[in-house]
Amino acid sequence: MILHRIARLVLLAAAALAFWTPLLAHEATLGVLEFREMRPGAFIGRWTMEPTVGASRVDLRVPPHCLLRLPELNCGDKGLVGQITIGNLGADMSAALIKVIPLRGEPRSYTISTANPVVTLLGTDAPTLDTWLELARTYINFGIDHILLGADHLLFVLGLIWIVQGGWRLIKTITAFTVGHSASLAATAFGLIGVSERPLNACIALSIVFVGVEIVKQQRGEIGLTARYPWAVAFSFGLVHGIGFASALAGLGLERRILPAALLFFNVGVEIGQLLFVLLVLALIWAHRRLGAGLPRWSAELPAYAIGSVSMFWFLGRLVRVLAAA
Repeated sequence: MILHRIARLVLLAAAALAFWTPLLAHEATLGVLEFREMRPGAFIGRWTMEPTVGASRVDLRVPPHCLLRLPELNCGDKGLVGQITIGNLGADMSAALIKVIPLRGEPRSYTISTANPVVTLLGTDAPTLDTWLELARTYINFGIDHILLGADHLLFVLGLIWIVQGGWRLIKTITAFTVGHSASLAATAFGLIGVSERPLNACIALSIVFVGVEIVKQQRGEIGLTARYPWAVAFSFGLVHGIGFASALAGLGLERRILPAALLFFNVGVEIGQLLFVLLVLALIWAHRRLGAGLPRWSAELPAYAIGSVSMFWFLGRLVRVLAAA
């Protein structure tokens, strides 16, 4: 079938690229920098989550009236207000959370990302409209980046498209996956459930192995569990993948007042990224129909074994890390 042919092409390309993807696909390149006020206008800064690039190489730029010589930051009578940015953001670090803990009042959090490289620190606890717009822009883009760079999530979705083949069944299946990972993402972000990240990543890889086996069954003429109940399988594994999405936010230590909004915007970004990927695959299917291209018969089973081999490679690699940490 046409869908199978285009899916083979996409799966082969994804499998080839996946071997170059790090085993821990959900460990975000984030940094968390905390500024604690010791006396009026004087702060001590420290990285509570050190970025991949290395704290000494981060090009942090503070408001002009502030003097930064980490771990010390002196802002005088004006206090820590104004614009702050990281000049080399995007090279090895995708985002950074700036946490300000004043002598009086509630802590404040600001997220710098490649999509939102400059944030404005406020001297008040009350968020403004600009604060919410900044938060939306940052976390929507962060969610899009997270899903589009998550090769294992995309490979799982691609496997679902392969098995379900299209139509309303595909819409229901993708919707079930969305509902599942949205629910577990929210539950994890609010601390209702908690799973260690390394075992979770191994389980995510194992879910892709399951889909790979289901594809092989389908090619042999067998009706697998995913073919019978695609939305149930998508929802169940969506719960697992959603906890993986939440790991991108877990280490940030977001303050409770902005957590619901950050979670909402992040999830919107994830859904946008997922939709873009599905539309891309469907566009390739349409293009294949227009061109009428085909593949050699001997290549029919390669993608199914490729997706299973790549995901098993991920699973074994992540399992080794779990056992090493035990």
